[in-house]
Amino acid sequence: MVRLLIPIAIALAVFGAVLGVAAVMLVFLGQDWEDALFWILAAVMLGSGLLVVTMRDIIRCGLAMIVCFGALAGIYVLIGSPLIGAAQVIIYIGAISVLILFAIMLTQTKDAPARLVFQTQAGAAAVASIVIAVVVALAVSATDWGPAAQRISVATDALSQLLFSDFVFPFEIVSVLLLAAVIGSVYLAKREPGGPS
Repeated sequence: MVRLLIPIAIALAVFGAVLGVAAVMLVFLGQDWEDALFWILAAVMLGSGLLVVTMRDIIRCGLAMIVCFGALAGIYVLIGSPLIGAAQVIIYIGAISVLILFAIMLTQTKDAPARLVFQTQAGAAAVASIVIAVVVALAVSATDWGPAAQRISVATDALSQLLFSDFVFPFEIVSVLLLAAVIGSVYLAKREPGGPS
């Protein structure tokens, strides 16, 4: 029970901190609701992402991943890309997450062992993540961002016409590559153990 409460407490702390920033933006800085909603969705995404990598129950990890993908779709809609947000919901939430959850429920036990294999590399992963965070912070602080750009909303019909007229060949190439990946994964999954490789 305590192991379940620790990741939830961490995720709630992150969520509360980002919600506090959103409240300060609304009340004291006079920002609009879109900016506050962006912070709220970012808090949901970060909190559920932390739950994905810290909880031991893999079914709950999958559900937290669905929440993370949903918050990311909301951010896409907020920044003016409703087509990308809809694709996020349809592909990642509707297909990949559900497929992962069904595969987990049908093939494995849902409780992970007490000592997972990847947890032996937690120290090196923590050091690497701190180094990456420092590099990103230095790159952000050293970049001259210029004036803030105005948010542009891309119409779905204009994007689809562009995708299926000027970029139809790269679109079809990607679809063929995805089909080849599906065929290869089915072949590898159906191959008999101990058979020819």
